[in-house]
Amino acid sequence: MTKFSMLDLSPIVEGGDAGLALRNTLDLARHAEALGFSRYWLAEHHNMPGIASAATAVVIAHVAAGTSRIRVGSGGIMLPNHAPLTIAEQFGTLAALHPGRIDLGVGRAPGSDQRTMLALRRDPTSADRFPHDVIELQSYFRPANADQAVRAVPGEGLEVPIWLLGSSLYSAQLAAMLGLPFAFASHFAPDLMEQAVRLYRERFEPSAVRERPYVMLALNVIAAEDDYAAERLFTSAKQQFMMLRRGMPGKLQPPVDSMEGLWTPPEAAGIKRALSASVVGNREIVGRGLDSFIERHQPDELLIASQIYDHAARRRSMTMAAEHLGALQPA
Repeated sequence: MTKFSMLDLSPIVEGGDAGLALRNTLDLARHAEALGFSRYWLAEHHNMPGIASAATAVVIAHVAAGTSRIRVGSGGIMLPNHAPLTIAEQFGTLAALHPGRIDLGVGRAPGSDQRTMLALRRDPTSADRFPHDVIELQSYFRPANADQAVRAVPGEGLEVPIWLLGSSLYSAQLAAMLGLPFAFASHFAPDLMEQAVRLYRERFEPSAVRERPYVMLALNVIAAEDDYAAERLFTSAKQQFMMLRRGMPGKLQPPVDSMEGLWTPPEAAGIKRALSASVVGNREIVGRGLDSFIERHQPDELLIASQIYDHAARRRSMTMAAEHLGALQPA
């Protein structure tokens, strides 16, 4: 049966601050654990006024320390921003503190704009080394050789699970070649989802990590008591996406009754297409949407995203989705 997990960007809402966002993140993670979610993932973004998870490993430590069973990880760490040894040490430390509960999802996108890349001291060509960096990262989590000059301490021998994340065919092919699990960012870039998943499954090469391919697909899920309330909640994510595309990222805005007058027709068309992997509505509509998505794409796991302004409404949306998905699981 399909597992279900949560992606949290630790949204900083209009009228709130990073402290509130991080407290809400921990509360949401505890709620996800109680509801039976498999994982709780956080993402690396920089210079984003509406996202509090820039220091992703620190936030993962915060969440893992405040929960007891759910796996906690990155969805993802943008590996070209960092030396592989540094990430191995960070996640080795997390795995030493929370054995068997830490995931490391890595991507090759910058997670920022060009000026922020420079502030991070990122080499503009670092993405070209991504395959090599992934292999180097894997090596640090294996038992060290006697003559190994550089070791990750903590890290060596902990075999922290590495996932490849992507929104294109590149990471799908690399994940298949390395025999790693693959997560596709269909919640904001669904155009190549079917092609990427097919490519990954067809070209997958068994490895010491996995004998068979494993696909996680991200899906926006906004559930509420009625369709109008759910669609209204969804306008916060639409506004955030609109401002990001305009090069003006900001805090997550309160919902509005209508997006008309806020976006232009071309913006509306582009954002609706980008967010087309979304299930929005009342309990019954969301249930049917989840069933349809799972039946059509056959993911091994769903990664649910829900950028909702009101924290209580976000908890209720998670509950509705989890109750439906939980009912699909074997006893």
